[in-house]
Amino acid sequence: MNFHLDALLNLPYITVETCLQQEQGVVLKLSCLNERCDCPHCQQSTHEIHQNRPILIRDLSVFGRPTHLQVPRRQFYCRACQKYFTEALSFLDWERRYTQRYEDYIYHQVQSSSIEQVSRNETLSWDQVQGIFMHKFDQEKKQAGTRSSA
Repeated sequence: MNFHLDALLNLPYITVETCLQQEQGVVLKLSCLNERCDCPHCQQSTHEIHQNRPILIRDLSVFGRPTHLQVPRRQFYCRACQKYFTEALSFLDWERRYTQRYEDYIYHQVQSSSIEQVSRNETLSWDQVQGIFMHKFDQEKKQAGTRSSA
């Protein structure tokens, strides 16, 4: 646990276990501080982890170096309703490989530049940048529709 890296990363209920500096950038191995999770099916709290499959996601660069987070994807088992569920993480949209803040950053960079330029700057493919941009654009559109109907 490195309190300076935890503060720099600023993700809720997450701590940095290790920091690996590689040729391509930095990899921070994370762990979750909360031992329990509420079942989305029955809202009962459970601590029974069925499996943990870490994933590698892209985050904002640190000190000009591409940064990836090795995030634990914990699947819990709920004895109350006898169902399995994967823990939702507030900083990561379901089935995405980028933090929400990184996707926000890419979205705003494309708005003031171009997909090609952002692709070069971030060492992402054109398709990855476009996918992030369209995902955020669709989210913005849905939020605008929700605000206008309220």
